[in-house]
Amino acid sequence: MKTDYQTVKVEVAEGIAVFRMDNPPVNQLSEHFVRELFDAFEAAFKDAAVKAVVLTGTGKNFVAGADITQIKDIRTREQILALLRDNNRFLNGIETGPKPVVAAINGNCLGGGLELAMACHYRVAVRGVDLGQAEVQIGLIPGAGGTQRLPRLIGLPNALDMITTGKAIKAEKALERTLVDELADAPQLVGAAVQAARRFVSGQLSLKLRATRFRHERLPSAAEKKALLDFAKLMTAAKGKGYIAPLKAIEAFEKGLGYDLDADLDQEAELFADCLLSDVARNLIGIFLNTRAAGRLPRIEGIKPAAIKKVAMLGGGVMGSGIVHLLLSGGFKAVLWDINAAAVEKGLAAVRGTFDYHIKNKKMSGEELGQLLKDGLTTTSTLEDLKDVDLVIEAVLENMQVKQDIWKKLEAVCRPEVIFATNTSALPITEMASVLKDPGRMIGLHFFNPAHRMQLLEIICAQKTSDATLAASVAFGRAIKKIPIVVNDGPGFYVSRQLSALMSGSIFLMADGVDGAAIESAMTEFGMPMGPAALSDLTGIDINYHVNRTFEKRLGERWKVHPLTEAIYQTGCYGRKTGSGYMDYSGPTPVPNPKVVDVVRAYLKEHRISPKKIGQQAIIDLMLAAAINEAAFMMEEGICDRPQDMDLAMIYGTGFPPYRGGILRYADKWGSANVLRQLLELEQRYGARFTPAQLIRDMAQTGKTFYKD
Repeated sequence: MKTDYQTVKVEVAEGIAVFRMDNPPVNQLSEHFVRELFDAFEAAFKDAAVKAVVLTGTGKNFVAGADITQIKDIRTREQILALLRDNNRFLNGIETGPKPVVAAINGNCLGGGLELAMACHYRVAVRGVDLGQAEVQIGLIPGAGGTQRLPRLIGLPNALDMITTGKAIKAEKALERTLVDELADAPQLVGAAVQAARRFVSGQLSLKLRATRFRHERLPSAAEKKALLDFAKLMTAAKGKGYIAPLKAIEAFEKGLGYDLDADLDQEAELFADCLLSDVARNLIGIFLNTRAAGRLPRIEGIKPAAIKKVAMLGGGVMGSGIVHLLLSGGFKAVLWDINAAAVEKGLAAVRGTFDYHIKNKKMSGEELGQLLKDGLTTTSTLEDLKDVDLVIEAVLENMQVKQDIWKKLEAVCRPEVIFATNTSALPITEMASVLKDPGRMIGLHFFNPAHRMQLLEIICAQKTSDATLAASVAFGRAIKKIPIVVNDGPGFYVSRQLSALMSGSIFLMADGVDGAAIESAMTEFGMPMGPAALSDLTGIDINYHVNRTFEKRLGERWKVHPLTEAIYQTGCYGRKTGSGYMDYSGPTPVPNPKVVDVVRAYLKEHRISPKKIGQQAIIDLMLAAAINEAAFMMEEGICDRPQDMDLAMIYGTGFPPYRGGILRYADKWGSANVLRQLLELEQRYGARFTPAQLIRDMAQTGKTFYKD
């Protein structure tokens, strides 16, 4: 038989054909790869000298899923179903073929990779590798038998959990659940799989009995199945608002799991098509692909980033301690600096506190944490001790003079190539860098609280930030497992300004008589993690007020602070930190704060405005119109010109609902003409805050969209 394909290498010895899948970078099931696999199996099944097949991968992956780029643009049900029929024909051919196939799972076995493994007759896995069906994370369900074969192997409750959450399990757990049959160390994996194959050849294992389609002993009775799935529907509907794939997966279980696997696969294919044709899947697939591409900018293409191994953290507060956690977890050497010994000791305690979750959940022992701190972290209150670091990140007092003084001192201490990064969320980085002899070495690295959990890293280029500094910063962001989004310096950068814009509409609604509770409800129903009042109470009404004052000063009339905002600020109730803000937190449950209620009531009375009820969609339209408009202004100003990055920033940085795709994806769905019409109506009613950006006017006239796809 043929032994040399482009993506499959075949070795035959003593009747056993070993297929090594090698389709870089992660063995994705692309069309060409699957065709070559099909040809290799067909040849092996026809070759009398081959008695069994062992299938394994290369590197860190068995198969890490399907190539999503090859299906994301399919727009007809007929095309989808034809593709799935071909895939099922291939997998069914393995499962019902004339010779045993043993999967030697060497690495990640996800999505279509697990579906391929489950069509084999025996599975040997390396200890510690991941196995899972992650399709729901991109708005899909398994489409090549995953919803039907997985329950047959591990039972419906376990399959329900894996498929509706998309969470992978380790090989050890997979062995307990009988998803795999045997574990092996990596060097012995293929040998163990070959031995299993020989047991089929000798008759010790039955080819037919081992076929997954004929295994029904783990499936529930009809009554058990109904009870389990009815409960799952209720739980999924409550947890997964806005998402359709988990419910479609449950429907696949409901309609399938019978004695005719081929009929079950047809049902699964129809439900997969429902998902792929939905806006939700389109949005989630877009987020997945854009996340992979984040930080890949033409500006730094081809630049080899400088290696960063040792990082200094200035300031051990909430943000600084979280960043040190990231550094230690990422294998970096870290230096924690603070103003004096007491502050350093307090910062070290805060760093230890960031690992409490790991210790509580037995992911790390106290001894292991102690060793990690001993090996990876040094502390100091002397700036001269930072002379051998590669990167300095600053998170000290939000005062321009304080920060500039520190940078001037460090410029005399650190090597010329050391990168200076500020975590400021408001101060102009270009101005901060102006005190340096080489302002090109300064950049903004804006982490989000808590820094060791939030996925976004907003990277801000000052006017003179060099390409080398940017390239190294992006690579560093990826090394600490962040999503790096690059923007240019400007008031609030991107995320803070955009979030302020999104939530700012609420004050105009309240001043127009709309009940604050209705606004909160509308935004949480839309999918935001909290409404504008709850967010203000969490972040601090005083902080938001001063941010708005800064925007007013730097951006002009559009951002003029609303009189009602001023009146609420003057109450001195600044949110949770003062015990009350929009809500009063002094009791067992938060209730509306009487002081703020009185201020709003007095404002409405003074301006002769009656209470008003409007629908949820009207509230959402106003809030989203303001956000879309602000994004357009920022594009005009050169803050950022990549819609995909702007949307990722809001999703990963603020919790904007992923299934909606982001603010600009939402705008494209709404239509630029409709956005402009809404803004013009709001401008007439509420004034300059809603004056449309010229970009919105131009797009409405030409029919263009933010996204080019």
